[in-house]
Amino acid sequence: MPAVFSGQVAVVTGGSRGIGRACVLALAAAGADVVVNYVNAAEAAESCRAEAAALGVRAIAVQADVGDAAQARRLIETAEAELGRVDILVNNAGIARAKTISRMSIEDWDDVLRTNLSSAFYCTQAAIPGMRARAHGRIVNIASMTGQHGYVGQASYTAAKAGMIALTKTTALELARYGITANVVCPGSVITDMSSVMSEEYRAGLLERIPLGRQATAEEIAASVVFLCGPGGAFYTGAELNPNGGQFM
Repeated sequence: MPAVFSGQVAVVTGGSRGIGRACVLALAAAGADVVVNYVNAAEAAESCRAEAAALGVRAIAVQADVGDAAQARRLIETAEAELGRVDILVNNAGIARAKTISRMSIEDWDDVLRTNLSSAFYCTQAAIPGMRARAHGRIVNIASMTGQHGYVGQASYTAAKAGMIALTKTTALELARYGITANVVCPGSVITDMSSVMSEEYRAGLLERIPLGRQATAEEIAASVVFLCGPGGAFYTGAELNPNGGQFM
């Protein structure tokens, strides 16, 4: 892959596995220096960092719970201190708590909103000054098709992802004047650790609802991120990309 991001630095939250890991490696393959953010998965983060570094770029792993404003700020400051700048921010950190509204605890609700939505706000806010000073930046939020419609048992997750879509549009409006774009990717079902707990019966029913007849790979979602951050995506801002295999139809 051409080194289209040579000299640029990308921060990926929740970058140690799944879609985040795929984004780290795709951006590194395209020449970006990368920051792998993680909370607890130190071994997975180091594996991802090493794989990215083997592609010939600078790569660091930074532990930070980005659902905490101070730690999110520290993540961005560490990236700027060690790698010099932040050009690309991929807000991917996310968790799920599969419970109906009547059974969901306040703690579960708060944890999901904090990790999935507040983290995107905190990291974006921290990255803006540097991007604005350089009159260039690419922010990509990883939401979900479920943020575009409801889903039984996922009130907190769908609310957070819908919030990310709205946050993206406001970010795009506020920052366009500074040469900073903000876009959101809304995947359908993706083969990740989070989806691996599906029963075979549920998976079979799911595939029947996807016109292309399969789940996406994490690498396919990462390709959308690379596009939005690269030259081909330069005129996209406030956009929703929907790699869902036609399921939302």
